[in-house]
Amino acid sequence: MSCSPSAAAVKKIDGIIAPYPEKSAALLPVLRVVQDELGCVPPEAETWVAAKLGIQPIRIREVLSFYTMFRRRPAGKTIIQVCRNLSCTLAGAEDIIGFLKERLHVGPDGTTPDGRITLVTVECLGHCDHSPCLQIDGIDHGPVTRDGVAALLEELRAHE
Repeated sequence: MSCSPSAAAVKKIDGIIAPYPEKSAALLPVLRVVQDELGCVPPEAETWVAAKLGIQPIRIREVLSFYTMFRRRPAGKTIIQVCRNLSCTLAGAEDIIGFLKERLHVGPDGTTPDGRITLVTVECLGHCDHSPCLQIDGIDHGPVTRDGVAALLEELRAHE
């Protein structure tokens, strides 16, 4: 995997940057293009983006560590995000996370051995009224139970 965007992606990035008086203001959409192109934003791409926008690489790292939509490592085809915020934790999120780790055979924020599914925990999905909740490829599910999660996993397998 190359760690810098293709010529087509660079052209798209240049178009994103152009309207901004300060290139650094384009950081989020530029990172999105890089991630779409490479599947994640690896350290080498962080350096490339920093140089392109004329900012320090630490700024890139800060953004990548804050926003859950960005990944620093390749992810599976399917991404399951489980909320760990207070209301979800009180409603049983830790049990759901443990169940998913066991069923998927992954560690914290890991990808299945076959590379198909990535499990990540996030601070909040914004659905506290449906705690505990999770997202599968951006689709909300909640409140979830072990049985409900097992059914969702079976559904994923059926659509392989």
